[in-house]
This record gives sequence, structure tokens and C-alpha cells, in this order.
Amino acid sequence: MFLDKLKKSLPVPVKDYIKYLYWLPRIIGKPKIFCISMQRNGTTSVGVFLKEHGYRVASYSVHRKSWSRLWLKGDYERIFGSCTFKSYHAYEDYPRWFPDFYRVLNCRFPNAKFILLYRDSNKWFDSMLNHKLIKQTANDYLHSKIYRNLDSYYDKNAKNSDYIPEVDDSIDHMPLEDKRDHYIKVYEEYNREVIEYFKKYAPEKLFITSLSDNNKWLDIGGFLGIKVNVDYECHANKTIGGPNS
Repeated sequence: MFLDKLKKSLPVPVKDYIKYLYWLPRIIGKPKIFCISMQRNGTTSVGVFLKEHGYRVASYSVHRKSWSRLWLKGDYERIFGSCTFKSYHAYEDYPRWFPDFYRVLNCRFPNAKFILLYRDSNKWFDSMLNHKLIKQTANDYLHSKIYRNLDSYYDKNAKNSDYIPEVDDSIDHMPLEDKRDHYIKVYEEYNREVIEYFKKYAPEKLFITSLSDNNKWLDIGGFLGIKVNVDYECHANKTIGGPNS
């Protein structure tokens, strides 16, 4: 009872530091693994796969939007220096796939490995439309910046004098249905840029495969040097109309 009350009374930074000290012996010396696939490309499934094969995985729920906001400010060292970040050695979802962040991660963590999953572009966009959370946040400044849609964002909110673009994401979301070509272009350019970057600077550090590849988990295991059962399957965050995030 006393310990429970003590835990609840501790400031969040203290709790994070205690967790860091607890996990440090288990992750020290191990190379970091970054899933840099764009959203709706099996990122959650990769996280589950890594967790089920012995990795301590940081997903979106670990940091919510705090790391994304730091990325937006360019304050990367506050991410890397946080006890939360240092308590993990595998990472999926935001902000790993944000524009050009893979370059920062590659330079900052020279021993890291990277995983990129892709899928048919139209199926990817259909999955975006089927994902409720994305529909709700498509108006968000961060989302618009990532998807190079700031012109539409500002046009939508220009008449709201109380609106603070970098902070307020509560305005009615902007519809995505008429932006298929734009989003697909951004999606394909991101994948191409990642592949070209690693091909030039560190081809051995990037694993690339299609989300539809039935052998992807075995191949990822081979890339990471871990044993995977031949019948292993993982399919997280399945949505109506198509597979997952």
C-alpha cells in the first residue's frame, strides 16, 4: 500500500529515470532498431513482432505526441537524451518516419538497423481513409507539414482568428478523399528517398520488403539475426477495407 502511494506521488521524470535504470542492463550494448515505414504500412505489426522476439519496443503510446512536437522544433537531442527514449532499443511509429528523420537517426546511431515496409500506393491511401484517427487529425498542423499540405491547412483555418496553427488541432478535419494523387506522390517520394539514401550511404543497414510478402517475418528475422518460427504471423491494427498500420 505504501509503495503504491509512493509510486503515484513521484514526479514523471523520476519515474522515467527509475525505469531507465531498471532496463539499462537489459538493453545496453544492443543496436537500436528503427521501423521507418510510413503509417498504415505494418508499423504496429513490426512493433509486435519485435516485442515477441525479445526487443523492448517504444510505440506511439510511450510518448504520445511529445516526440513529434520535439521533431517539429528540430530539438532531436531532447528526444534522444530522454530517459524514456534510452529505456528502449527498438522503435516504431511516430516520429521515425517523419521527413528526413531517418537521416538524423542513421548519423546519430551508426550501429542501428532500419526496417522499411511498403505496399501498393492506392491500397495504402485506402487504408488511410479507413483509419478513423487519421481522419480526425488530418487538419493537424503536424500532419499537414508531414504530408506537404500546409497551403490547404492555412486556407482552411485562415478565417479563424483564435486559431493557433502550431498548437490547436481541434478544428474540423480537412477531407482527404480529394487528395489521393497528392498523398500518393508524397508516399512514393518518401519511400524512394529512403531507399536511395541507404543505397548510397549504408545499404547493409536497411531492410526493405512489401507488406504483402508472406515471408517478411522470416526475412526480417534473418536481417536482425534472430530465429523466427516458419509459421509465425502478425497482423495488428486491421481495419475495415484493408490491412493495417
